[in-house]
Amino acid sequence: MEHGGKEGWYEGGSIFVAVFLVVVVSAFSNFRQEIQFHKLSKISDNIEVDVVRDSRRRPISIFDLVVGDVVYLKIGDQIPADGLFLTGHSLQVDESSMTGESDHVEVDSVRNPFLLSGSKVGDGYAQMLVVSVGMNTAWGEMMSSITRDTNERTPLQARLDKLTSYIGKVGLSVALLVLVVMFIRYFTRKTSVDSGFKKYEGSKTSVDDILNAVVKIIAAAVTIVVVAIPEGLPLAVTLTLAYSMKRMMGDQAMVRKLSACETMGSATVICTDKTGTLTLNQMKVTKFWLGQECIAEDSFKTNESRVRELFHQGVGLNTIGSVSNSVSGSKPEISGSPTEKAILSWAVSDFGMDMEKLKQNYNILHVETFNSEKKRSGVLVKENADNTIHVHWKGAAEMILAMCSNYYKSNGEIRLMEEDARSTMEKIIEGMAASSLRCIAFAHKQALEEEREGNDDQGNCGRRIKDEGLTLLGIVGLKDPCRPDVKKAVKDCKSAGVKIKMITGDNVFTAKAIATECGILGADYKGEEVVEGVEFRNYTPEQRKEKVDKIKVMARSSPFDKLLMVQCLKQKGHVVAVTGDGTNDAPALKEADIGLSMGIQGTEVAKESSDIVILDDNFETVVTVLKWGRCFIPVSHKPFFSYIKRFRHIFTVFRVVIYHKRQTNRSDLEF
Repeated sequence: MEHGGKEGWYEGGSIFVAVFLVVVVSAFSNFRQEIQFHKLSKISDNIEVDVVRDSRRRPISIFDLVVGDVVYLKIGDQIPADGLFLTGHSLQVDESSMTGESDHVEVDSVRNPFLLSGSKVGDGYAQMLVVSVGMNTAWGEMMSSITRDTNERTPLQARLDKLTSYIGKVGLSVALLVLVVMFIRYFTRKTSVDSGFKKYEGSKTSVDDILNAVVKIIAAAVTIVVVAIPEGLPLAVTLTLAYSMKRMMGDQAMVRKLSACETMGSATVICTDKTGTLTLNQMKVTKFWLGQECIAEDSFKTNESRVRELFHQGVGLNTIGSVSNSVSGSKPEISGSPTEKAILSWAVSDFGMDMEKLKQNYNILHVETFNSEKKRSGVLVKENADNTIHVHWKGAAEMILAMCSNYYKSNGEIRLMEEDARSTMEKIIEGMAASSLRCIAFAHKQALEEEREGNDDQGNCGRRIKDEGLTLLGIVGLKDPCRPDVKKAVKDCKSAGVKIKMITGDNVFTAKAIATECGILGADYKGEEVVEGVEFRNYTPEQRKEKVDKIKVMARSSPFDKLLMVQCLKQKGHVVAVTGDGTNDAPALKEADIGLSMGIQGTEVAKESSDIVILDDNFETVVTVLKWGRCFIPVSHKPFFSYIKRFRHIFTVFRVVIYHKRQTNRSDLEF
């Protein structure tokens, strides 16, 4: 303005370009952040469900579900649409998200066949016919009236927002003070001494001189405001967070809660599962004991026909998995959990089991499904040929063994389970477990007709399936190898000062073998480093606090034991990260500072309760998340430290304006 448009235009032009660039970059960054969060939200909401397509069981996205689909439901599943109960057993659903009632609701084909989307399967399994999807469901209608909060802030962002607001107020106050002081000095003839303006002697002053002086005074105040208010600080942190989330997604970790990025960097203890996290979850039957005899693979199909038939019943009917024969004559398609798939595959290929024939010859009356507390499942079936009733149990070997009073020999002979025989069986189980094998036992009992009372053909039962006086059919050992690099990942955690605790439902011998193989336990580990869930549960609170830091492995644990350990560690001042995949892991995932659910084997209930979803179920990814958490805090602090350096200039300008006493020319002062 002072030198005219020819020389002064670039000042205004530069300011305009700078403001334009700031606005465009900020808008573009916010837009990209919104798009990124929208993509992550869509991935988070994308649930896979099993349906019948082309007469085959197929996993599809919940977004591809249509009216008329038949959906398979199991424990931990979230019901994806409104539907009708077709077939199933012991189905109980949690409708608290819809009705507010915490008690589970029993669903069957007669009394209550309706299933509501958004509900969660608490027990049992079933097939459901979809009658409405999307916004036409009861859940969709309810959610349409709810605004979802997508502006979650991390603790760091919240603190920076407060700091930005506080500094902005201070800067504005300083700017106003400078503006007032400079105006007073200029109009009281003191500005010629302190700030370089012409001394006002009472003579005429041109309007241009006054305007130039006023503009420069205002420019000084505006400069202080612009420098003081850190408008780019929250944006820089947000961009850092969005970039980190995108990179973490590439590393197979989906962040559901932004605060987890920051909290994970402070973790001091990781409580991890074994199956699928430390191991590959690629199970295969490698051992089979019938009575006290280890059966070779080539003799599976040549065993006594009665024992083989009972084994077919126990494997094929006491399962939530399925076997679909291929039309092309290739290997049958097998679905279910990794354990179910391994046993079914072994029974079909090596034991000659025909799943379709079993379904035709037997009618399932009642099922007690497997869960992490019972560690066993039972089924009551009726043979169509002679109406005989059979009871089959399957589960953790030592638990099934305790329910048996007899056992089958390989020739089909039934022997009494005397103390010597029981002791031999226990040693067999311990030997397989010490070889890192998961031991599953099968038991059978032919039930009397009166034991069917209270049961109907829809699977409703007024009493529990008998679980005593059983005859042991056999024990299978499943090998689940450790992940190749898990030992290095555990070592990295220890080097970083993070303790690893393995919490598993397997027996203590399997747990110790796997923990030693992974490097969690040393070769010379102490007895106090390994504990069983029931023992830990029976400790007094003081004993738990005293021993919890020393415990590295907890075997035969229930979800409640895991919750107890998390609570105890937090009371000791630890920042706890917990991995979980089951429905019953939800309390521990919520209680932990960072809940990590599994993306492959994890139930929807577990995922909803977690902060981060590990998409590949790999412990190495958990360690990667820990590294990201430790990188996030120092990286996000860099813009703040840069701003602090700039903030010092505000006080420098203020001090110069207020206290500067030298005589200067008007042209010497630049704002």
